Amino acid sequence: MNPFSSFQRIGQMVRKEFIQALRETHMRILLVGPPLIQMVVFGYAATLDVRNVALAVLDLDNTQESRALIAHFSASRYFRLSKYALRRAELREGLDRGDVLVAIEIDSGFARRLRNGQGASVQVLADSSNSNTALVALGYLNQIGAEFSRDFQIGGMQRAAPESFSSLPQVDIEMRPWFNEGLESTWYFVPGVIGNVMLILVMMLTAFAVVREREIGTLEQIMVSPIRRWEFILGKTVPFFLIGCLDAMLIALLGTLWFGVPFRGHLGVLAAGLVSFIVAALGLGLLISTVSATQQQAMIISFFFNMPMITLSGFGTPIASMPSLLQKLTYANPLRHAMVILRSVYLKGVGWDVLWPEMVSLAAIALFLLSVSILRFHKSLD
Repeated sequence: MNPFSSFQRIGQMVRKEFIQALRETHMRILLVGPPLIQMVVFGYAATLDVRNVALAVLDLDNTQESRALIAHFSASRYFRLSKYALRRAELREGLDRGDVLVAIEIDSGFARRLRNGQGASVQVLADSSNSNTALVALGYLNQIGAEFSRDFQIGGMQRAAPESFSSLPQVDIEMRPWFNEGLESTWYFVPGVIGNVMLILVMMLTAFAVVREREIGTLEQIMVSPIRRWEFILGKTVPFFLIGCLDAMLIALLGTLWFGVPFRGHLGVLAAGLVSFIVAALGLGLLISTVSATQQQAMIISFFFNMPMITLSGFGTPIASMPSLLQKLTYANPLRHAMVILRSVYLKGVGWDVLWPEMVSLAAIALFLLSVSILRFHKSLD
């Protein structure tokens, strides 16, 4: 066996794939444009921040204290006073139509009970169709309500006994968030979007390329040529590996330059993690091609893999919140390990000493998927 001849045949296959993939202008655009567009769209859309929540208020007390409480809510960046109701039915109508997410009712006697030191209650109604948004919004309401109560008590003590108030001890809590000082959810989601986009792109490109050869009948013609099967597989996967690396570099730059996500780690650690992940996606795409007779079947099977992998990766839902069985299954998901590597390198700046278990797991999964896919591919050709 002449290694030089093998390299020649593989080179011809790689050249053929590049010509086939890049010969049309719209195809060249599709290989680069959609990943960048998805990065921008998902970067803005994928967020857990709850801001400008539509708020409706019914003030039956109409006093200085009740108006001060409403001002605390409307002045917050989290809420937007969109409706000042005159009767209770308007609150229900706003929630039913989805015009408001939260409704507040301040009963008459609110200010009187505050002045008498009895404590006053405020009724809050929330649309909990989206439970996560409702929980976050209610948490903000509690914080703002507690701040108003504290300010009211401090104001009363200052008026009643200004001399003794100045000598009272106070406890100040200073917060120091690590890794994401501004608590920006975009910083958390953008590295995850890189993993999602790369999985979908590389897996589907590989699966469709091989299935297309089978669908149009050229696969059999290639197999009767002098090229060996392992050379054919390598020639088919190398172009999409290189395309995946190029797209990964472009969307990683977009995440840093456009969204301002800091890159605090080492480029070599990120490159090693992405290369292992792209190889795993190639193996999965090749596996899909062995069980698909048409491109339509490949698309449906790809969708079957994509959704569970993204859901079980920790992209939007913390893995610790999942049932114990699903938590164990996530270790077999290459996207889970890629998420940890991407977020840790970007935000925490950690290196090999911390990420080596994830690197080893991802490399092992990539090797397993590629080996199974190659064996399956050989069997499907027999």
